[in-house]
Amino acid sequence: MSDIYTVKILRFDAHEPDTAPHFDSYRVRIIPSLTVLTVLMRIRDEIDGTLAFRSSCRAATCGSCAMVINGKLDLACRTQVTAFDDNTIILEPLPNMKVIKDLVVDMTPFWTMYEKITPYLVRNSNNPEKEIHQSEDDRSRIDQFVNCILCACCYGACPVATRDPEYIGPAAFAKMRRFTLDSRDERPATELKKVDSEHGVWGCDQVLRCIDACPKEVRPTDAIVGLRQSLVRYRLLGKRKP
Repeated sequence: MSDIYTVKILRFDAHEPDTAPHFDSYRVRIIPSLTVLTVLMRIRDEIDGTLAFRSSCRAATCGSCAMVINGKLDLACRTQVTAFDDNTIILEPLPNMKVIKDLVVDMTPFWTMYEKITPYLVRNSNNPEKEIHQSEDDRSRIDQFVNCILCACCYGACPVATRDPEYIGPAAFAKMRRFTLDSRDERPATELKKVDSEHGVWGCDQVLRCIDACPKEVRPTDAIVGLRQSLVRYRLLGKRKP
């Protein structure tokens, strides 16, 4: 059993600035269980070798293949082609970042903001002889945010990032919340100042687009609310509390 689908892809090459962005259409025979990423690979390998896109794990864990699929930000590797009833698939690159070529965007702004929040475990104590113990309850507090795969879907969906290039962004906030909640992390309370501004957690519109866009149910807005609460406690008490 198979069917013919029309795949429309927004094409642009930053190295050819005189060429305006435009859609190219491809007719592809689809069989059940194919993903959008598989179809892209078939187009590149069998029809148009100039097509550019990112992919890696093909298992929804690396985040490389994030793009706009029929108006929804998602991972191409986990989106079934047969989910679309009208046999037409429209693919566009992630918003809020410059296009390098076709579906490949320059993620430098995303990574720049991510690095600002010290996205790793901070330890000031001496290294223990064995692993640092963490209870199941302590682990459960960070599970939601550990799931972030840094695909940048939330960043692409964020209206604040659209208008404010200095906005730190939902993925970075989620990662910072992940570490401030981690029982093993010993970063000082002053680290919260990194997000204490209109370019930080106070700039969020709370329209929840990042929650809708996240393919791993991280809910970055929850992190923003949590960091705001921690900042208020820091201002009142002078110390960090989760």
